[in-house]
Amino acid sequence: MQQSVWVDAMVEAYDSIVCNSVWDVVLRLEDKSVVISCWLYKVNPTTDGSVEKLKARFVALGFSHLEGINYNETFSLVARYSSITSILALSLQMGWKIHQMDVKTTFLNDMIEEEVYIE
Repeated sequence: MQQSVWVDAMVEAYDSIVCNSVWDVVLRLEDKSVVISCWLYKVNPTTDGSVEKLKARFVALGFSHLEGINYNETFSLVARYSSITSILALSLQMGWKIHQMDVKTTFLNDMIEEEVYIE
């Protein structure tokens, strides 16, 4: 975590969070439930095994959420494997080009009603 390459990866993720106005920094309130968080680190290898990119992700630890306090409902956008293979097969049949993209950060597309405090 103290190596400059990982610090650079964390700064890149943090700058994206700040740029997108994901949160406001506030003093910790004693009477509020706080969701804990951590940094996850990942090495993305190339096909020959060398390092392509180092990624750091700031994530909330979901097991510390309390239903009815931190959230009332959940949603996770997940692509089914069968949907992906169907789209690939259709694109091959139709002669479409496939482009892959890497999304650096993803956020909610709407405002949430609950106040969530993260540490």
